[in-house]
Amino acid sequence: MSEREGTTRPREAATLRKPNAAALKGAIQLGIGYAVGNMSSKPDRDVLMQDFSVVETVFLPSDGSTLTPAHHFPDFRLKTYAPLAFRYFRELFGIKPDDYLYSMCNEPLIELSNPGASSSWFYLTSDDEFIIKTVQHKEAEFLQKLLPGYYMNLNQNPRTLLPKFYGLYCIQCGSVTVRVVVMNNVLPRAMTMHYKYDLKGSLYKRRASRKERTKSSPTFKDLDFKEMHDGLYFDPETHNALMKTLQRDCRVLESFKIMDYSLLLGIHVLDKKPLTRAGRGDSKKGQKVLYSTALESIQGSVKDPEPVADDDTFGGIPAKHRDENLLIFLGIIDILQSYRFIKKVEHSWKALVHDGDTVSVHRPSFYADRFLKFMSTTVFKKAHSLRGTSSKRKKSSLYTTKYASQEFLSSQKEKEENMKALSMNNLDESCKLRSSSLLDTCQDVTNVCFFYCSGDRRDSASTIALDDALPSHQSDTELDVYLVRIAALPVVHDLPDPAPTTLSYHCL
Repeated sequence: MSEREGTTRPREAATLRKPNAAALKGAIQLGIGYAVGNMSSKPDRDVLMQDFSVVETVFLPSDGSTLTPAHHFPDFRLKTYAPLAFRYFRELFGIKPDDYLYSMCNEPLIELSNPGASSSWFYLTSDDEFIIKTVQHKEAEFLQKLLPGYYMNLNQNPRTLLPKFYGLYCIQCGSVTVRVVVMNNVLPRAMTMHYKYDLKGSLYKRRASRKERTKSSPTFKDLDFKEMHDGLYFDPETHNALMKTLQRDCRVLESFKIMDYSLLLGIHVLDKKPLTRAGRGDSKKGQKVLYSTALESIQGSVKDPEPVADDDTFGGIPAKHRDENLLIFLGIIDILQSYRFIKKVEHSWKALVHDGDTVSVHRPSFYADRFLKFMSTTVFKKAHSLRGTSSKRKKSSLYTTKYASQEFLSSQKEKEENMKALSMNNLDESCKLRSSSLLDTCQDVTNVCFFYCSGDRRDSASTIALDDALPSHQSDTELDVYLVRIAALPVVHDLPDPAPTTLSYHCL
């Protein structure tokens, strides 16, 4: 008998350690429904520091009790961490208790595959709003310690790409203990993701495995992105808002000494085919959560915003890659890894066999700087030719036309000045030629005068007056010839003032 007991007990223990997926999902939904309903009956008040460390425990037997309903799942124990603080977080994002209960408990949860190296399980609510992720004991403990700083950060800026936590629970069923955290869903199920990436900014062994590549919707990594895309281009305003949000979030994580986080990036290539509406589109009330989409998370803050109406973009950020129009969905994930002793040992060991600056695990400050550098230089780029810059292009073209016309006019003016200078040079040459001709003519006149002075009446003086150059006995015909010779001289402007009426010539 003892041998049989010895053989059956390990089998029973093994079956308890291997949870039933349907029973586990049902227990999660029932436990969350009970916790939220119980919290709604408590009055509202301000969150105090001790509220972050509160843990409420309740036992839910299958037969029910005076406080708990009966159910067809195995008996389990439920722990709710910081219920008042998480209620405040849900109110901050506009989540009403009824909507939260409807999303979590109305329909069965949808199980998702895990592309990462962790052993976490992922469940999605039927309305596509919330993700339920199993976490380890250390991660749950770290999140509870993180809550005061997380509370302060959300008060300062609810628009963030960091995970939005809506609840932390622990379910103990027999020997099985499961801790789950409720978060926002980054990638809408109704939108086909043609590419998915898990980016860390590290290049050491950051490539999707062969097994992952065989999946219908694989999740690629950093090296794959560099090979498959040469950057995603955004208009300047969107790019600045995106990078500013990433920088702010990374500094918050650095202050909490968090590293080894990732950017989950989903890319939908737009085409002319209409989208098949499912998930969120089939929800009876549409989107319930504020700041839950990628576009809302990076835009400027406004007072008391209303939930965005459901549309064909599902809150995706418009972008371009070459000639393709894209919608981008993104969020920072896996932030519950602190730089503890085990992580320091892991970095030191990897640095011995590879470049320490390229491995994923690194000190928080270096990790944040490398992460931001990779995102700003490799992944997200600024495009000046996208929508919203047409007026700038028109203005620039007007300035260009204006400057071109001014340049043309200045060149024409320069040409005219050159032509004028050339004309002046030609005129100077002409004047020189005419002056030379005039001098030759004057020489001829001198010769004529000398001819007339060579008569019998020439004085003994070497210089004679013009009146004396004409002898009195000369006829009028000879005088006319002399005047005609003088009149034939060319007219030259800009010459010195004419000589006096009486001219003197040196007779040779």
